[in-house]
Amino acid sequence: MATNEKLADALNGLIEINNDRVEGYQKAAAETDTIDVDLQAIFHKMAADSAKFSTELTAEVVKLGGDPADGTTNRGKIFRVWMDIKSAFTGKDRTAILASCEFGEDAAQRAYDDALESDAEMTAEVRQMVTSQKADLKNAHDMIKKYRDLHEVVEA
Repeated sequence: MATNEKLADALNGLIEINNDRVEGYQKAAAETDTIDVDLQAIFHKMAADSAKFSTELTAEVVKLGGDPADGTTNRGKIFRVWMDIKSAFTGKDRTAILASCEFGEDAAQRAYDDALESDAEMTAEVRQMVTSQKADLKNAHDMIKKYRDLHEVVEA
């Protein structure tokens, strides 16, 4: 596989995980439409951030001469189905929604780790973009975890 193909594949994986995040956070916002205005704003921002990241990554894949991914991962599709089933049983419970979001954030961190640790050769500019996006996603993960932990304390 050519160097550009390896990098395009790695970046396409990140495009898909960001597309997963967009769909996941749109779903989470819909799940909280009657209970949590504060979470809705956070979820909409996180979806917008991932849409921006996906656009940035798509531009890099195009520069490499590759075909950018435009879908989501199979894992993401399975996760959203699991989220549907879980919400059917738990209702629109804030803690369950936040736990599901944290699960998704963990998957995003793993995808970025995999891309950065892959044997795809990245220019300094691309590595900086991916590292910066990963840091932003880590902050999102930590915020979701904080909200979930705070809510668990309130419930106890």
